[in-house]
Parts: sequence; C-alpha cells; structure tokens
Amino acid sequence: MKKVRSRDLAIAQETKLSLDSTLARLNTQRNGLTAADASERLLEYGKNEVAAAQAPHALIQLILAFNNPFIWILIALAAVSFFTDYLLPLRQGEETDLTGIIIMLTMVALSGLLRFWQEYRTNKAAEALKSLVRTTATAIRRSSENAVPVRMEVALQDVVPGDVIFLSAGDMVPADVRLLTAKDLFISQASLSGEAVPVEKHAASERCQQDDDLLNRRDICLMGTSVASGTATAVVVATGNRTWFGSLAKSVTGSRPQTAFDRGVNSVSWLLVRFMLVMVPVVLFINGFTKGDWADATLFALAVAVGLTPEMLPMIVSSNLAKGAIALSRRKVVVKRLNAIQNFGAMDVLCTDKTGTLTQDRIILAQHLDAHGNSNDRVLQLAWLNSRHQTGVKNLMDRAILSFSQGKWAVSGLHRYRKIDELPFDFERRRLSIVVADEHGRQKLICKGALGEMLSVATHWQDGRERRPLDEAARQQWSQQAARWNQQGFRVLLIGERDLSDMPLTLPLHKDDERDLTLCGLLTFLDPPKESAREAIAALHEHGVTVKVLTGDNAIITSKICRDVGLEPGEPLCGSEIERLDDNELATLADSRTIFCRLTPLQKSRVLNMLQQNGHTVGFLGDGINDAPALREADVGISVDSATDIAKESADIILLEKNLMVLEQGVIKGRETFGNIIKYLNMTASSNFGNVFSVLIASAFLPFLPMLAIHLLIQNLMYDLSQLALPWDKMDKAFLRKPRKWDARNIGRFMLWMGPTSSLFDVTTFLLMWHVFAANSVEHQALFQSGWFVEGLLSQTLVVHMLRTQKIPFIQSRAALPVMLMTGLVMVLGIAIPFSPLGEAVGLTPLPWAYFPWLVATLLGYCLVTQGMKRLYIRRFGQWF
Repeated sequence: MKKVRSRDLAIAQETKLSLDSTLARLNTQRNGLTAADASERLLEYGKNEVAAAQAPHALIQLILAFNNPFIWILIALAAVSFFTDYLLPLRQGEETDLTGIIIMLTMVALSGLLRFWQEYRTNKAAEALKSLVRTTATAIRRSSENAVPVRMEVALQDVVPGDVIFLSAGDMVPADVRLLTAKDLFISQASLSGEAVPVEKHAASERCQQDDDLLNRRDICLMGTSVASGTATAVVVATGNRTWFGSLAKSVTGSRPQTAFDRGVNSVSWLLVRFMLVMVPVVLFINGFTKGDWADATLFALAVAVGLTPEMLPMIVSSNLAKGAIALSRRKVVVKRLNAIQNFGAMDVLCTDKTGTLTQDRIILAQHLDAHGNSNDRVLQLAWLNSRHQTGVKNLMDRAILSFSQGKWAVSGLHRYRKIDELPFDFERRRLSIVVADEHGRQKLICKGALGEMLSVATHWQDGRERRPLDEAARQQWSQQAARWNQQGFRVLLIGERDLSDMPLTLPLHKDDERDLTLCGLLTFLDPPKESAREAIAALHEHGVTVKVLTGDNAIITSKICRDVGLEPGEPLCGSEIERLDDNELATLADSRTIFCRLTPLQKSRVLNMLQQNGHTVGFLGDGINDAPALREADVGISVDSATDIAKESADIILLEKNLMVLEQGVIKGRETFGNIIKYLNMTASSNFGNVFSVLIASAFLPFLPMLAIHLLIQNLMYDLSQLALPWDKMDKAFLRKPRKWDARNIGRFMLWMGPTSSLFDVTTFLLMWHVFAANSVEHQALFQSGWFVEGLLSQTLVVHMLRTQKIPFIQSRAALPVMLMTGLVMVLGIAIPFSPLGEAVGLTPLPWAYFPWLVATLLGYCLVTQGMKRLYIRRFGQWF
C-alpha cells in the first residue's frame, strides 16, 4: 500500500497556520456554525465516514460474487467447449453444438447471482443493525447568525469541517481537530500509535512544540482517538477520508486481533486445500494413463477440484451470520461485527466488569460519615465541592453525590466557591482532586478516592474539631470501618482536604500535590445487584460458560456482590499481585480464579490474553473507558447502548437493554449459527471425499470416464442448492448445551470416516449398471453415467438429513420445513434430468424403470449404514460435529 505522508494531510497544513488563520480559512467562529452552514457543508464534503469501513457498492459486490474457483473453472470449461464444439467444427464445415456452453454459462450466472443476492442482503442487514447504535458528537451550533450558541448532539457522520465540538472524558474524537481550549485534557491514542499511556494535549500556545509527527502535536487530536479525561473545545479541520485515520484506513489503525472465528475458518480452509492438492493429481494421472485422453482427464480433474471445493461456504457462512444477527436484533441485541455471533456461541469464558453489568448501575449515596461512623455535613460539603467542579466523566458516584445533595441545606452556601484547577481521575491514581477558593481567595485542595490510594497520601485525620496524626492505629481504624461497609455490599470512598491558604500551589495542579491530606470522612454508596444477574449466571453455567469478574473495585465488595448473584468468589487476585507474575504464572491463575480486582485497563487485557492463550474463547462485557482495551482484545466484546463512545466503538455486540438474560439467548443463537455452518462443512467435505474416492475406484477399472466433467459440475451445483436452506435449520438441544469451537482435525477425521460410506453404495451402483443393465462398454457409457448421476445426487442430498443430527433423522429429529422442501425439490429434479432435454444435451440418457426399485433399495441401505456409522463414530470419538 502506498504510504501516506503526514505533511500531505489537511490537518498537517493547518498546523503551519495560526489558530485565527485556521478559523478564517474554514470560515467559522469560536461559537460554531449555524445550522444552515452545517447543512451546506454536509452536501459539499459528504458524510464523515471512512469509505473502507463500508460495504462495497452493489455493482462491485456483483462482480466479486463471480470471483471464486467454481466459477473460474466453469468459465475455463466453457472456453474449451467453445473451441472443441463450435470453433473447430465451424472451421471444418461440420455441425456445431452450443448446448454445453449455454449450460455452463447458465450455471455461472446462477451461481454468481445466488451468491450476490445473499451477500447483498447480508450487507444490508448488517448496515441496518449498525444504524441502531448511534454514536454522537457534541457540536456547538447556532440556529441563526445572531442566535446564542448551544451544545447539541449530532450524529458522528454529520460532523463537518468548521464545526466547533466539545470533548469530554469517554468521547471519541469524531474528526481531525485543532484545539481551541483544553482543560486537563488527556487523549488515548492507542488505536493509532499503540501507546497505552494517554497523552496530555493543550490548546495552541507556546507549550505546543512544533513537530512533524501529528501524533506528537499537543494542539492536534486525530479521528479514532478518545478522551481519557478532561474537557476541550476544538475546530474540525478534516472529516472522513481526508482525515489521518481515513487516509491510512485499516492498514495502520490498530487492526483487531484474529478471533476464534477467523482462526477456525483458516484452519478448515487449509485442511481442504491440502486434501485437494493430494487428490486432484491422483485423479488426473489415473484417468490419463488408463484412458489415454489427457485433455478429457484434465477437464475431469478440474471438475473434481470444483467438487472438493466448498464454494458455497462464504454464502452459507454469511447467510447464517446474518440470520443470527437479525434474530438477536429482535431481542434488542445489535451485532456490529457478524463474525462475533459464532464467537458468542463458542465462548466458554465470559469476563465481566462489575459496576453496571452485575449491578443495577443505579448508585445512590447512602451515608456521609466521619471517622467514628457518624453522619457529618462537613463530609457532604467536601464531596459536593469535589463532584460539582470536576470536568471529567461525571461517573455514577459523582452523580449520586450531586443527586443526594440537591435541596440539602448543608450545601446551600457552597456556590460562593470557585474552581481554580483540578487533577482528573485516572485508573492508576484512583483519586480525583479539585482546588477551590472562597470569596476571600482562600484555597483548599479536596481529594476523594479509594481507600488504599487515599491512605497513601494522607498524613492526618479529622477527629471532631481536632486534627490528629494518621498513625498506624488510625490507619487500621479507617481500614476496618471501610471493610465493615464493604462486607455489607457498600462501596466506600474516602475524602480529605489540604488547606492551601498559606501556601498556594504552582499551577497547573500535579499529582505530587496530592500529599499531606487530612482525612475528613468516608462516603458509602449502594449499587444493588441486577435482578437478572443471578438467573443469567446460572443459565450461562448450565450452557458451559464460566463467568469471571474483572474489576477496578476492591476484593471485599466484589466478593459480596458475586455471592449475591450466585457466583462463588473464591480467593481474589489483585492487580498488585498480577504485576509481580510472569505470563506463565498468570496463565495458570487466570484459569483457577474467579475474581480479579483492583485492575488497571491494561491488566484486564493481560488477564484476558492469558485466558485466550490457555485455549479459551473469551467474551468481555463492559461499558466504561477503562474497558475499551479488553473489549477490543476479546473474541467477542459486549457493551451496552448507554456505554461511553469508546466502549461502544470497541465492542462487537451492543445490548440495547441491560437485561443479562439476553446473554444466554445470544450464546444459544451463536451455537445454532455455528452448528449450521459446521453442518455444511462436514456434509460437504465427507460427501465430496466419498465422491472422489468413488471416482478413483471407477477410473481404475472402467474403459470410460465414470461421469463427464459437466455431470460432476451439475451434480455439485444441485447439491449446493439443496443446502441453501441450512441457515433456517434447527439444532438438537444436546448440541446447544456446551461451547462449540472450530476443530479442523475433527472435520478431517469426519471426512475420512463418513466419506467411504457413500462410496460403498456408489460401488454397488457401478456393479448394478455394469452387470444388471449391461452398461459395460463405451457405447453404453451414457447409461452408466446416468445411473451413477442419479444415485450419487440423491445419496448426496439425503446426507443433508443423515448428518444434520446425531439422532435418527425424520423420526427423532426432523429438519426445518425449508430444508425439507429444498432437498425434496433437488431430488425430484435429479431424477428428472436424464429424461429432460437438459440431460440429452449433456450426454445423459433416460433410465429404465427397472432401475428405480434398485435405487430405492440402495438409498435405504445407505441410510441404515450411515446411521450405524454415526453411532460408531460417536462411541469412538465421543462427539458429533
């Protein structure tokens, strides 16, 4: 791919200009565009979308639908037939025959159009589902030129150059922008640079060094990055494909790691390729040496190659995935990436955050207490000042504090305080600090955070009116009080202050300023478990999915919540312990532990990676900024519609309702989808192997080809048509009880075990045609080929019913109606073809009526033997599919 030079991009050109020059060139103002301007620019610049992320135009999809081995070989056969059946006879003045060419080109058109129709419908369904999840940006716009600017939510794709946008923690940066103002702004650029640590950004000033690398520019934020903390306003310079992200598209934008689905498809594809590379040359040489006609042998070997190719696999896979996605959408589940459906079914470990997933996401402030456990208004006042003035994410606890304080007399006089600076919360410090000043200019730093992190920066504690040193006994007292509340299911934060009246800080505020704090009290929060959590976890366990909790919260409260929802916590593993473990040690503990607490975002990803390394297919359920890396790394990332933008962008599946029972439904639907895909592969691989095995036997003894290349191709196409209804088939309940994964070795074993079963009855048909119906010479080869064509097609079609279930077909387990109708239609057509003009055109001949009782007996015997082989296979290998 051609490398895009940063200096050629629109955003790079703007960095050479002053901020005022940028605003002038974009014909915009700091108070934003008018609605009319925005509409005009949307028409001029187009949607703010990266083209690479969209499905191709319908015409491109139509062309691509004809790009597969089956079609290319058919075209090659048609070209050879055109030369031998039309051009040569025409040159020699003999009668020409275009029938074979017309038939093959009809097959090309039918195969390509069927594939195009299904893939076009799949892409449309996927786009419709994605549109249900709406990611927005906050734009500052005016209704008219002189109107007051207001912040409004606009769809991400409707952002235009010249828009002034507001950014806060959890937002995706919607385009390439230049900062106008910034307050404690930290941007996560991991998706572009791979650097996990957020980078601080500033509005254009002397602090913003000139740098050719756009990622290092402090006054530039690029599309695809996200806000870790702080706030900003920025002017949009470039959108869509004109952004840095758009110019490089998928080649450098942190491509998603291969999932279990991708690895499974690759392993199966290579198995079939290796098998084809062995079998096709064998067929070629046997027929070439025994028949002496290498041209016919080559065409026949090519047709065998087509027969061994599961050419309908892309269509079967996409049909199954699209059908599964649509079924889940009816349950208020949006599938953003179709491959995630199979991973959902294969998932055997679900890692979940605690807050908002296992709990109701409805936190309330329960108590504001002093060191002795008494309610204290002073503690509430400090908490209100801290939450009121912070500009990062208004997390659930901040919202709970502000909601609880509304209308309270204790906070009525606090509006006189003004904010001086803040140090936003991050997942390393686990604290949030605000500096405020009263009307006299007296400053204080107010800090709230988790127990351990607050004790590490405090030196004193408030005991009534006295300020006492925070000695070891006092630390124990604070820790014990927090533990008591944790054990009752409450989350606890400590709050402290530092008087800055005599020693004002040098701004901006730095994390080293969080020191010498006086602990004033503690805040307890209650977030009860979800009503559906216990039932959902029990259902997941019943279906073979182990649930693990990965949280930033402490071990005591996490264990309490886990017990409340029916999850045995065991011994927790904390982030500090994980830091000391190497990968091998962590991989061992990852399997045996249920709770992982006090985790940073990168530690969540590391635990998840270790589980994958142990062979698990891992799902992750989360909704916060800190969950984004794990959502991206998981085989299936699951989030909710109310999650932060970066969490929704990283997830594969979005729950529109926070009902955990839909997880069980998703798992079942994923297993149904995967089961129908595996059905196709097992049926096709074993049936095609049986055909090739039969071809090898017949080729070694017959003086003519057992079937012409065109017969094999027609048979293969009709067999594929019989399987088009498989996405609508049902799965046996026994199959749905445990996770299912790709297993190329089992598919290969299944093929070698079940394939020769059909060959046994092909050989009986050879003997029947040779001895009973005297089709034992070149003059009678059409009769021989017709007999095997019908028996082969009908047994291949019956295999759909025989191998779709481990039970007795038609009696204990019946296929869905679409499968019954499609296979029945193909069997009727297969019998009719030798009697039709099509059969005559391709060299088939009507079969004698005495043939059909033999055919019925052969098919009954085939069904009985196949059922017996199924039982032996299950007894020997302990699994089916």
